[in-house]
Amino acid sequence: MHSKRFIVALITLPLLYLYVTVLSPVYFLFLLVFITALAQWEFNSMYRLNTKISVISIIIGILLISFPYFYKDASCHPLINMGLHMIVLILGFIVLTTFRLFYIKNPESSLKDLSPAIVGITYVPTLMLPQLYLRMLGSEWIILLYGCVWASDSLAYYIGKSLGERKLYYEVSPNKTMEGAIGSLVGGILSALLISWLLGIFQREIFADYMGLLKIALLGLSIGFVTIIGDLVESMFKRDANIKDSGMLVPGHGGFLDKLDGSLFAGPALYLFLLILL
Repeated sequence: MHSKRFIVALITLPLLYLYVTVLSPVYFLFLLVFITALAQWEFNSMYRLNTKISVISIIIGILLISFPYFYKDASCHPLINMGLHMIVLILGFIVLTTFRLFYIKNPESSLKDLSPAIVGITYVPTLMLPQLYLRMLGSEWIILLYGCVWASDSLAYYIGKSLGERKLYYEVSPNKTMEGAIGSLVGGILSALLISWLLGIFQREIFADYMGLLKIALLGLSIGFVTIIGDLVESMFKRDANIKDSGMLVPGHGGFLDKLDGSLFAGPALYLFLLILL
């Protein structure tokens, strides 16, 4: 298991670096749409959602991410595109409920049929959307995001395995420990400082003052913290669905959703952090 995790990281992180730094943001959008659709499909499959309802919800998720990009000429400010996001969500809700109304004529279990689709749209594409805005702000923020999430997740895993004794949240995730959670926080801070130094983020105006080091450390701490939350939230969904992994597409990591759990919460946290500073 350890070797698989290392090999996957050894392959995916350099590829992500090249993909993000060499190609324009529109190519990152394509990657984001592809990964989001797969993760959303895994989430829908966890709850054995009706196939047609699942496909409709995934199309809504794709539109949610991609439509504002092309319509608003790739603006990275959330207030500009918020109206478009709301339009897609509202129309998507109308389409989903109308389809359920006429496709499955039995009104019983209608809420059970629709709830996973609606939660899935909120949980996956809506939380992935800020990563597109981060890429528009600069490729370095995507590298920082995934570098910190990977470091937090890895340090939490190895410290938890070697030193973990006290359970973090046994009812949701029996294997996670307090020691592992501390490792996630430390991993977030150290990786944020290292990556910021390597990518020259410290030279940015918002980090160039005497508080720059503290800001980056706080940013890393925040990513480490929300990575834990994201992991626990996905564990909550998996226990509710009575499954161990969301899928088997990524060796050593389960499904795409298993790999994205931390970044689903870390992306919005990083983007909000930058909005406050900018």
